[in-house]
Amino acid sequence: MKPLSSLGSFTLLCISCLTIMVGAVVAPGLSDISQALGVADNASLLVTIPALGVVLFAPISGRLIDRFGAYYCTLIALFLYGALGLSGQWLSGPTAVFANRIILGATVAVIMAGGTTLISQFYSGHARLTMIAKQGMAIELGGVIFLFVGGFLATVGWNLPFLLYLMAWVFLAMLITLVPNNKPLHNEPESAPTPTTKSTSEPLRWVYISACVAMVLFFTSIIVLPLSMEGSGYSADQVGMFLAFISLVAVVTAHFLPKINLRWKDKGTLGFAFAFYALSHIAFYFGEALPMLLLGGVFAGIGFGLSIPLFNHITIEKSDPRERGKNLSYLAMSVFLGQFLTSFMELFAADLRSVYLVAAVLSVLYFICVLNVFKEPQAQPKMNSL
Repeated sequence: MKPLSSLGSFTLLCISCLTIMVGAVVAPGLSDISQALGVADNASLLVTIPALGVVLFAPISGRLIDRFGAYYCTLIALFLYGALGLSGQWLSGPTAVFANRIILGATVAVIMAGGTTLISQFYSGHARLTMIAKQGMAIELGGVIFLFVGGFLATVGWNLPFLLYLMAWVFLAMLITLVPNNKPLHNEPESAPTPTTKSTSEPLRWVYISACVAMVLFFTSIIVLPLSMEGSGYSADQVGMFLAFISLVAVVTAHFLPKINLRWKDKGTLGFAFAFYALSHIAFYFGEALPMLLLGGVFAGIGFGLSIPLFNHITIEKSDPRERGKNLSYLAMSVFLGQFLTSFMELFAADLRSVYLVAAVLSVLYFICVLNVFKEPQAQPKMNSL
């Protein structure tokens, strides 16, 4: 297979941004948008319910990718993503609005697994980890851009942020133009099941669980901060800028992930991630003055940058090439299940601010779990970069 061009690599990174954009578009103006769409009583679901679509559709998307190829599946998903996202502004009432968001989440399942599968076809070994780290950076950099622009557009008109979903069609054109539709050439044998596939089921199960918990912890901040900051007098564009700041910290952290992981391995890196998640929620719990917010934002961004990109890398390294689409879809299901479960965090707290305390306790408990239960996966034999 010919090496992917720089513009082709950039295209795959751009496509990855859409996974965070599905909620980031509406998050800064959540209060006004939910009222305009007639779902003010369940405002947080506008951000989290697409995750339910990912969870429901991820197993099917994995089979589709493995059967028809990541390229064509991603093309179709990009077209539907733009159409469904844009049309959300013209709907009203819980049934229509949330049905639209669930189906939108189904397209995200394909885009997330398909985009990462395409990356795995063009890169391997340490080069793949570097590209996966860049993917994590791209996702959060997309969060920086879309949260900032979405917050600005929301102050102009509640429905204007929905125009951002049309970026999927721009990326669709880039994919057709800049990324070749080549079948992957793997160095691993394809004719029979490999021992690796059989031996990795247990480690991957822990990866899926850890990814779900990590997203519960990260997305708790994304969901609660717009509501609690609004109560403290912050405007929609200020909320958008702060959420973008968190994403920017995650971008910087993901840049250093390969070096950090080389030194501390998977267990140590994930331990740091959950420790920083705990510190972020403690900071948010003790106040929303700007210095404390910035401190919590730094910790939250570090937690994300050390965790989600690493889960992608471990899943690819531990998956037989013929099952990467399926396994990455299960990872997508775990990540977005974590986002969806965030909606229920308020049930465990007496008030909105106490949600941060609950999340901090969960972070500490899982930090202990990682150190005592998580097994260091053994990677497959390394291949030369394609």
